[in-house]
Amino acid sequence: MPDPLPTATQDTAPAPRQRIPRHIYPLRVLGMGLGALLVGSVLRELQAPAPHWALLVATLLWPHLAYLLARRSADPYRAEVRNLLVDSAIVGLWVPLMHFNLLPSTVLVAVTTYDKISTGIKRLWLHSLPGMLGVGALATLVTQPAPWLESPLTVVACTLPLLVVHTLATSMASYRLIRTVSRQNRQLEALRQLDAQTGLYARNHWQEQAEAALRHAQASGEPACLLMIDIDHFKPVNDIHGHTVGDEVIGAVGRIIRDCVRAQDCAGRYGGDEFAVVCRRTTPDEALAIAQRIRERVQALRLHALPQLRLTGSIGVAQAGPQHAQLRDWMNETDAALYGAKHGGRNRVAHAGADALAHASA
Repeated sequence: MPDPLPTATQDTAPAPRQRIPRHIYPLRVLGMGLGALLVGSVLRELQAPAPHWALLVATLLWPHLAYLLARRSADPYRAEVRNLLVDSAIVGLWVPLMHFNLLPSTVLVAVTTYDKISTGIKRLWLHSLPGMLGVGALATLVTQPAPWLESPLTVVACTLPLLVVHTLATSMASYRLIRTVSRQNRQLEALRQLDAQTGLYARNHWQEQAEAALRHAQASGEPACLLMIDIDHFKPVNDIHGHTVGDEVIGAVGRIIRDCVRAQDCAGRYGGDEFAVVCRRTTPDEALAIAQRIRERVQALRLHALPQLRLTGSIGVAQAGPQHAQLRDWMNETDAALYGAKHGGRNRVAHAGADALAHASA
């Protein structure tokens, strides 16, 4: 007897396995109930004997038994897979008991098989066929039913609810699954964009943003600036205090940069102890002011576990211009300004093309 199990299986995939039976139970009750309506209409037309009606009652009780078996199982997921196979076997039993009545038999087999395919469980539909065919063949040998292919209006009317409800349930399941996958893809994309250690954007993402900012600046004439930030003497921090402290320093500097930039800016990690900030619609003076804020905050940084450690940072600034044929050119110019700040004594900001450095206060 079919039930909208693909809905349950897909929707409960993220749930703990012990909760799967609770999600599947009402769906199996609904599916078995609609299937029993269909079968009952055929049995009525056939004036079936009492044992067949007793089997129909047993079929209606099966969802409750399946629920108990799965709940008491050490592995509810595997128990529900077995229950799915039993569902198909039940359909195989009813096809000959309905004298192979064409419409209800076809609907039951098709819907049940589609359910198995829709679960996404590898080859489940294929594994369900031997049980369905085997039970059907055995029931045929025992009862030797005379085929009755025509379906009266009553049978057709009782078949429609299963078709309609199953279609709606499957469509809703597919819709929810698509929404879930879309949400998870967005979450994965957001995680891909971020550097886990600093909370800033990862290199690929901020470089994409820098490329877009460069092209926009060249096309529109709006200014854009790139900042490259390097923690001064970072290697001795790792060598003397260990990589744990080094990681804490990188994380703290990342938070400083994130706090100092504006909503329109894109701050990311370049690699190691180097960072970058893409400043859209920003003049060199505005970019220098942002860089100075970052430099001052880094200089004032004190680690709770190591308050005696003093940190400084050097920053290079370069404006996007027509001379930058590609992003690499802009980055190289900004990197040259950064090394100018390093060679000028560190703990300072250097603007590419400027004659002097913006020195830090002693």
